Amino acid sequence: MSNSTGNTIIALVSGAAIGAALGILFAPDKGDKTRKKIKDGYKDLEKDLKSKLNNAKVDLEGTYGELVSNMSHKTEDVISFLEIKLAELKEQNAKLQK
Repeated sequence: MSNSTGNTIIALVSGAAIGAALGILFAPDKGDKTRKKIKDGYKDLEKDLKSKLNNAKVDLEGTYGELVSNMSHKTEDVISFLEIKLAELKEQNAKLQK
């Protein structure tokens, strides 16, 4: 996504949020009802954010576990390869020593 596209999206989202906030503030409800709506909106937003962060944490933990597992297998492959090469070099050295 280009920088101007990202800026446009941010501007649109910001404008929508500001418009929604102004709509709530200027609605023909009493002040206590408006404050309750705002409070409830923040509670919903907080729950949603906590849920998304929790999901991201679970995904990250799973990805980390897979990465560690893959690295462990790759490490074993590298060690096996190096052991084979070391054995070959020892054989060549033994032939040269004779």
